[in-house]
Amino acid sequence: MNTLTQKKCEPCEGKTKAFTKEEAQNFLKQTPDWQLSDDSKQISRTYKTKNFVTAVDFIRRVANIAEADNHHPDIHLTGYRNLRIDLSTHAIGGLSENDFIVAAKINELPIELKK
Repeated sequence: MNTLTQKKCEPCEGKTKAFTKEEAQNFLKQTPDWQLSDDSKQISRTYKTKNFVTAVDFIRRVANIAEADNHHPDIHLTGYRNLRIDLSTHAIGGLSENDFIVAAKINELPIELKK
């Protein structure tokens, strides 16, 4: 069981410093399939879903997680089934534990991918 999924995001405006690259890489070990950006300020995961409806349903379930934790990703749907989710803590200009909490919770969502 991933311990991040048991946590709740905490507000961090002005209270938290953005993770260093090393800190972010350590948290990535708990969030398989997420990629760290070159500048270490965001993590992203891509999906090629079965179809448009599958992608939109997944987005809805991601939105429920984001609302429950009050930490919202950037969501990009292109080509009707190509989905990318980006997480970053905008208030601190980089990554915080909140990003990895939401990523871990998203990882637990089932999704039907294109074969």
